[in-house]
Amino acid sequence: MSNDLTKKVLITGATGGIGQSLIPVFLENNYQVLAVTRDLVKAQKMNYFKEVEFIELDIYSEFQNLKIHSDIGVVHLAWQGLPNYKSEFHIGENLPLNYNFIKYLVQNGFKKFLITGTCAEYGLQNGMLKSSVPTQPNTQYAFAKDTLHKQLRFLQNNFEFNLKWARLFYIYGEGGERNNSILKQLDKAIDDGDKTFNMSGGEQLRDYLAIEEVATQLFLLFESLKDGVFNVCSGEPISIRRLVENHIEKRGSKIAINAGFYPYLDYEPMEFWGEKDISL
Repeated sequence: MSNDLTKKVLITGATGGIGQSLIPVFLENNYQVLAVTRDLVKAQKMNYFKEVEFIELDIYSEFQNLKIHSDIGVVHLAWQGLPNYKSEFHIGENLPLNYNFIKYLVQNGFKKFLITGTCAEYGLQNGMLKSSVPTQPNTQYAFAKDTLHKQLRFLQNNFEFNLKWARLFYIYGEGGERNNSILKQLDKAIDDGDKTFNMSGGEQLRDYLAIEEVATQLFLLFESLKDGVFNVCSGEPISIRRLVENHIEKRGSKIAINAGFYPYLDYEPMEFWGEKDISL
C-alpha cells in the first residue's frame, strides 16, 4: 500500500452489502482503508482485498485489541441480528455492545464518526420526513438505533468528536438488499420459474435508493465537516407495486402479481419517504 496516502478511514461491517459498495468509493478517492471483519475468509473473496488492510477482530468483544492511531475517521456500519426487527436482542445486547465500542474509541481520542441509523427510527409517521423530525421508534431494532444515537449525543457533552448519523431508507441493488427484501424474493420467484408472485396490496409508498448512490451519499457525508442527522434517501416516493412492476419489466419476466396475499406490516406506516439531505 502506498505510503503517500494521507486520508484514512476505518470501516466496520466491511463485508456487508453496504460495506462492499462503500469501500471501492473510498479507494477511488485515494483513501487508505482499514476494515474490521470477524470473517477473514469472507473478506478474501472481495476483489479489493489486497488494496485494504483487513483487521480480523470482533469489535464487540475484542475492541480493546484494536491498536490503531486515533487520527483516522470511523465509518460504523456493523449491526447484528437483522432482519429480526422485533427481537429484544437489539436492545438487550446490540445497543450496549455498539455503544461500548464507540465509547472506547471516543475515550481514546477518535474524533470523526459516521454511523448508520435507520428510517425506522421515525416509527409510524407518514409523509415526507425531514431529518429534524422527532423520532418515534416502534420496534426493538429502531429503538436500539435511536437510543444509541441519543447516548452518543450525551457523550458529546464530555468528549469533543464529530458525529454524523445517517438514517438509511430502503436500498436496492446487488449486495444492498437483505435476503428477505421484496426484490430479493421477486428475483427468487422469477429464477425458480414461478407463475405468480405473492405480495401485499402494494399501495405502500417507500423511498428506495440504489446501493451505488447510497455508497456515494455516505462518502460525501463522511467528507463533509457537518455534525448532525442526515437522511440517506432518494427523496422520491414509489409504491411497492410499481417497484415490483418495474423490476419484472427489467427482468423481462411474465410472472403475474398476486397482490393482497400478505397483510401490510403492522410496524410500518403506509406512506413515508425522506427529505434528501445529501446532494450528489
